[in-house]
Amino acid sequence: MPKHLVLPPGRNTLRKLASKGLPTTRTSFAEPSAKIASVGETTYRRVRADIVGGRLVPGQKLTLDRMRDAYGTAISTLRELLNRLASEGLILAEGSRGFEVASISPANLREIADMRLLLECQALRSSFESGDMDWEGRVVAAHHKLASTERRMAAGDRSKKEDWRRYDREFHQALISACGSQVLLDTHAAIYDKYLRYLMIAAAFRGDAAVREHSELLAFALSRDWQSAQATTATHINDCVAQMISRGLAVAGTVRACGPAPESGAHRLSTLRKRRPTALHAHAKMEEVPNE
Repeated sequence: MPKHLVLPPGRNTLRKLASKGLPTTRTSFAEPSAKIASVGETTYRRVRADIVGGRLVPGQKLTLDRMRDAYGTAISTLRELLNRLASEGLILAEGSRGFEVASISPANLREIADMRLLLECQALRSSFESGDMDWEGRVVAAHHKLASTERRMAAGDRSKKEDWRRYDREFHQALISACGSQVLLDTHAAIYDKYLRYLMIAAAFRGDAAVREHSELLAFALSRDWQSAQATTATHINDCVAQMISRGLAVAGTVRACGPAPESGAHRLSTLRKRRPTALHAHAKMEEVPNE
């Protein structure tokens, strides 16, 4: 064995060390890579959240140097996570030209909504047929948080918009959580996030109609009426899509999202863009959808 090769202590060595009163803790040679993986995963979630939340706008160029400064992550890590997001359809990888946030369009929104409806209706039936008391508890708890936030939204308080969207997501996921298929749940979650991206960009809130539909879905869940739940879900999704399209969802790449949160990497990226305006092009700002 080469003299320079150092191996971690085995069991016999550990016993000898212990018998002599010496430390027996194994050296973790995986720690540096684990730390890097943790940083990469955290940054991936931050960038993904900024895209889904509309803080990184459709069509925005993602220059690696600026992304590094904005998110505090090495370029190699950024390139890896951006390729990962490209495989999810949230980013376009343009070869030598770099990366760009995926554009939006009415046609794409309809495709995503149709897929969400297909998956959700299948999962609703299985979940309603298999759900137990714990499932009912999850549904009731998720609806309570959503309904409380919707009441504040209806009263004119828009300060908790992201909480409202998170609770909306949690309620719909709770409804299908007992479907018995992790593959179905994972696929639905990926599609839902793409649908949520449109909701955040359009700032769509249907007011009393959405509140009523959510209450109906809760009642149907507790009575295990999956047929009525499917019908209400179809109305819930299709009417929201129609509202977004009819109130200004523009041609792909021309929509500007709400301003990024001050703490987000997207905010720092926006600040850098203002300092050097030629690097990242701006987009026309979409008129925010009025709340009903």
